[in-house]
Order: sequence, then structure tokens, then C-alpha cells
Amino acid sequence: MRTVITPESIELPPGTVVRMLGSWQDYQALSEQLGDRCSPRIKYRRGEILLMTPLPEHGRDASLLGLIVIALLDYLNRIYDSFTPITMSLPEFSGIEPDFCFYIENWKAVVGKKRINWEFDPPPDLVIEVDVTSYTDINDYLPYKVPEIWLLKNRQLLVYRLQGENYVITESSYFPNVSEIVRQCLQIGTEQTISQAIRWLRGFLRGSEPAL
Repeated sequence: MRTVITPESIELPPGTVVRMLGSWQDYQALSEQLGDRCSPRIKYRRGEILLMTPLPEHGRDASLLGLIVIALLDYLNRIYDSFTPITMSLPEFSGIEPDFCFYIENWKAVVGKKRINWEFDPPPDLVIEVDVTSYTDINDYLPYKVPEIWLLKNRQLLVYRLQGENYVITESSYFPNVSEIVRQCLQIGTEQTISQAIRWLRGFLRGSEPAL
């Protein structure tokens, strides 16, 4: 497949990342052109537009991480809301599409909402990003003040938490030692299936690992 970016068509081979100069208006026009398509992904930093076409690995790992969070939250009996896909945007400044986001502390702020105003509503409490193509920059989330971000990169989970005006790598505020849980689930999901990985996790949380 050729790389094609025109006012009429956007076609990128899987795994492609395209960076180009562009204004907020250019970003809006491309976003409208893409409509509800989940690929390619589009991101806006001031004066720059990025397009990325995910590989199958990206979608599978993002799905697994989302299911891991859901299993952990259910185990802890936490109320939450989640969104995927979703576009976070601040006019003229930023546009970004996390793989998954969860409202945990602030779930009441988004209950029943069809639109989220990113200038006034609270940000997600937890964002998930899977980076297979070096597309992700944690600092893209600084304008939104997202408290915690999970970045899966090179099959390793990195947990970033907002401290002051910067993100630092540390432990999750919700799930201590989650990196080891993710590592185990990734191994099972790769060697077998996502469903078996989640079954293992639910058994592990109950204290009785099921037979795979």
C-alpha cells in the first residue's frame, strides 16, 4: 500500500508514522475527513500534525491492558467509567487519541455525558497508551493534567504519574506491582489468548490460579 494524504483520501500502510507541519485548522479538516475511522490515528501539537496506522500488535495489547484494568477495578469493587476510542482536544493547542482512558476518582463528572469539555471537565484518572512505532510522547498529556498514564513500550509497562508540572516513572496509585501482573498477562496472551490471560488474572486475584 502506498502512502497517500490528499484532501480526498488518507491511506497509510500499517505501522506508518507521518509527521507534517500543520495548523489547528488543518488538524480539524483531517479529523473531519477521517470521521469515525479508527485508523489512522491523528495527533496535534502546536504547529505539527502526526498520523499513525496501528499494527495488529498495537490493538491486541491495548485491548489486553484495558481488560486488565477492568479486572483489577472489578476486584477492588471500584466504580468507574471508561472510553475507547476517544479524542481529547484543547482548541488551537492540542489534540490526542489515547488507546483507553478510565475515570475512577472522577466518574461522577462524566456519567451520561455525550461530550466532554476538556477545558472545564476533569481529565481521565488513568490513560493507557501502547507504543509500537515511537508515536507516543508522555508530555502530550501535560496540558490535560492526566494524573496517571500507563505506557506499554518494548513489552514493558511504564507507569507515569504527574508530580507538579512533570511526569515521573513510579508505581501505580491504584494497583501496586501492576507491572509484574501486566508482564505475566502479556506472556500468556502472546503464547495463548487474551481470554486465557484474563482468566489467569481473575484466578490470581481470587488466590487460586486456574489451569490454562
